Parts: sequence; structure tokens; C-alpha cells
Amino acid sequence: FPEPQTAQPSLLPLPSRGAPALGTARPQLPSPSSNLQASDRPGYDAPVLGTGPPRVSTPTFSSLVSLFDNTTFSLQPGHGTKIKIKNALIVICPPPPPSPRQERPASCLQDSVFLEQENVRVGLLFASKALVQLLVNPFVGPLTNRIGYHTPMFAGFIIMFISTIMFAFSGSYALLFFARSLQGIGSSFSSVAGLGMLASVYTDDEERGVAMGVALGGLAMGVLIGAPFGSVMYEFVGKSAPFLILAFLALFDGALQLCILQPSKISPESVEGTPLLTLLKDPYILVSAGSLCFANMGVAILEPTLPIWMIQTMCSPKWQLGVAFLPASVSYLIGTNLFGVLANKMGRWLCSMIGMFIVGVSLLCVTPSCH
Repeated sequence: FPEPQTAQPSLLPLPSRGAPALGTARPQLPSPSSNLQASDRPGYDAPVLGTGPPRVSTPTFSSLVSLFDNTTFSLQPGHGTKIKIKNALIVICPPPPPSPRQERPASCLQDSVFLEQENVRVGLLFASKALVQLLVNPFVGPLTNRIGYHTPMFAGFIIMFISTIMFAFSGSYALLFFARSLQGIGSSFSSVAGLGMLASVYTDDEERGVAMGVALGGLAMGVLIGAPFGSVMYEFVGKSAPFLILAFLALFDGALQLCILQPSKISPESVEGTPLLTLLKDPYILVSAGSLCFANMGVAILEPTLPIWMIQTMCSPKWQLGVAFLPASVSYLIGTNLFGVLANKMGRWLCSMIGMFIVGVSLLCVTPSCH
């Protein structure tokens, strides 16, 4: 240590002739062979400093007291240990214990390294549902023309219920991947049959637009509740809790379908469906499919990347990962119910163009917001 400077050096207790001077630079703590002995002042006995072997974890030292010196010195030897000399009283303060906030970045760092290695697998897990749904959708459409809409909708409910139960009890990546793919099949049956049923029931153009908006509003409601609800339940209850509750709600939906739609009755459509190749040549269908593709691509990119980025850079708790999608869900819920009515007044093409413009501007704002 550097040699301390005292205002009244003559009043400090003097060590014996064989003891080293206080404040000399030594790499180790005082040993028993270099203890400070009794002071030369009569009537005052200086306590012995360092009566045992040094202990690094919990050092114990006696005090050297002077009744006259009021000078304070602070020495910092390193490794978080602070030495104070106040009124010739030597106090060695051990480093403070680490707080929980200091320990958390280490766990976040471990999660960051793990997520960097699992980034591709997380993306494939999210993409499996959309890929399977893309492959199954062309076959569900002709199937509804043959057997009607009610039976495919009920089949979609059964498949979704099974996939939800699998999510609740899956413990490996393979089971999660299979459950996610199965979810895509169930979603294909439910969405294609449901929207087709609305189109056949509501023949009026304005009524069909409003009905489609309400149906897509239900989809937005599921996204609105699903992401925050799932993340909060996962954080405070457990992984299986949100899926079990969702499975119970799916059973309730299946009971409503049995009572109202009666899916046991097969009622094929009277109008023969248009071949798929003919539909792919229609420019209106291609423009609509392209706009839906690019509009959903932004959300599809954010779903696997935003939670990983939040964990790596912000050490966000689990409940915040789903709440981050809450603004998008609220705006989607408002937009589906609002533009379903406005499209009849201002034109569907204008609504689509405004929507694509807003999506493009929002995606451009994602990168600056990350800084």
C-alpha cells in the first residue's frame, strides 16, 4: 500500500523495532512474525494486529487506537476490499455481496448464448404451422365443395384440441414441432371452412364484407389475448397452464358447433368449385394473395426474432415477451372491425393500399427503434 500521510505523526503509536512500518508496500497481509507489538507510551498497550494466519474470505483484524490523531486515510488495495484508517483504527471492509440485479446479467448472458445457437430451430418451429397450412389449404377448399363446411370445421376443432394438449405436455423439440405442424392442419380446416361458410351464407356484397371483418376480428381477439395471456401464465403459473385453459375453451367451441352447426350432416355445395389452376391465373386473386402475404410477413418475422432480441439485449422477463405484441393485436382488432365497414364506402382497393403503406412504414421504423 502507499505510505499514509498523517497530520500528527508523532502521536501515533510506534511499533517495536522488529515490526515493519505501517503503510509499507507488501503483497500479503501481515503475518505473525511481523505483528505490531505494544506501544512505547506508558499506560497504553496497543493490541496485537494479526494474531493468526491470514484468511482471504473473512479476514479478522484487531484495532490500533490512538486517542489524539483525528486524521482519516482510505486505501484501496483492489479485489473489492477497502482499508480505512480512522483515528488510527484499521478497518478492512470486505466487498459487498452481489445484489440480484448484478447476478441477473450472467443468466441473461447464458440465455443469449443458448438462443444464438437455437435461433434457426426457433424459426423453423414458428414456420412449420404456416408451411403445413400452405400445403393443406388447396385441398380443403375442394373438400368443402363435396361435403360442406360444417364437417371440416368440426374436424379442425378436433385437430386443434389435440395439438393444444400436445403443447401442454411436450418436453422435446420433436414433439413441439409435430404439435405446431398439427396446429397448421387444424387451422387450415377451420379457417378455410369458416370463411367459405360466411361467403355462402352472406350473399350480399356489403353484408359479406361486414361479416368477414367480424370474423377476422375474432382472429385478432385470439391474437390479442393469446400472446400476453400465454406469457403471463408461463411466467407466474407454468408452461402447461395456458395450453390447458385453451384446450378447455376449445371444448366449449366444439360443443357450440355440435349444437348449432350439426356437423354430422353432410351437405355438399350445389355450385361446383372453380379449378385451382384457373384461380391462380386470376389477377385479382394474385394481387389479394400477394398483399396478404406481405402484410403478414412483417408479423411472421417479428414473432421469432423480437422475443430473442428482447432477452439478449434487455434481459426481459418472460411475461414481457408476449406483452410486446399487445399494440399490434389491439390495432389489428380495431382495423378489422373498422375497415370492414369503411371498405364499402371508400373502396376496397383504397383500404388495401393504405394498409400496405402503413405496414411498410411500420417495418421501416422497427430498426431505428432497436437502437
